[in-house]
Amino acid sequence: MTRSVLVSMMLLSAPALAQDATLSERTYGTWKNPKNSVHVEAQECDGKMCGVVVWANDKAKADARRGGTDQLIGRQLFQDFEEQQEGRWKGKVFVPDINRTFHGTVTIIDADTLEGKGCLLGGIGCKSQVWTRVK
Repeated sequence: MTRSVLVSMMLLSAPALAQDATLSERTYGTWKNPKNSVHVEAQECDGKMCGVVVWANDKAKADARRGGTDQLIGRQLFQDFEEQQEGRWKGKVFVPDINRTFHGTVTIIDADTLEGKGCLLGGIGCKSQVWTRVK
């Protein structure tokens, strides 16, 4: 094969390679909650996934302080998440408004949407939110 044919094949296959990025790779990035009051950066922490608050509005900061969380920015809301299957993570969710941690999951819906769900022990009393990617 000539060099130009190889280059052309590589260029044609580049979009397919980009689309093949695993769902776990697409989990990382910055996400906002439904009210756009908190932005969390999903990143690797000690071989697992965590979500660290990188921005919060004044109301979210005040709610966290009332709940006993003095410093919201820099706080891990998603802790020790491990991928259970492609696009579905399981770990712990910290709720700053009440200063408590629950079992939770993160499920990738598409490249710009994920669902976060937290439950009491035994999967009861669950609440979920749909988060969108910050662009």
